[in-house]
Amino acid sequence: MVDAQKFPYKIIDSSLGIVDRMPYLPLKLSLNGQSLNAEGLLDTGASVNVLPYELGLQLGLIWEDETLSVLLAGNLAHFEARAVVINAQVSSFQMVNLAFAWTQATNVPLILGQANFFFEFDVCFFRARSEFEVCPKRIE
Repeated sequence: MVDAQKFPYKIIDSSLGIVDRMPYLPLKLSLNGQSLNAEGLLDTGASVNVLPYELGLQLGLIWEDETLSVLLAGNLAHFEARAVVINAQVSSFQMVNLAFAWTQATNVPLILGQANFFFEFDVCFFRARSEFEVCPKRIE
């Protein structure tokens, strides 16, 4: 069994001059021999993982080749999105397949949501301490 790992909240300075802390998780994304280091915003209110357009291009995805459409909600509802599956590794944990809604939105973070990030990992938030803990799901 792999132990949980703690991560600090990331300090975010908004364009309004407001400083806050958010749970961004460092991870490595890999697809067809391409890989990149990224940070994903842990969002328990997001129903799906969301991959920004630029990151998909960096991984070698071609928009026209991905034909399975995904409907997004909220402030991303007016953007097209396509379903893609990407290998992801968090820390020293085993690599997992994450399903993403690859969106054409350009000013959106990598979002880790209920389907399927929170199916693969247990997360405990300690907001008062500005840290969170991640542990791969247990297979029993």
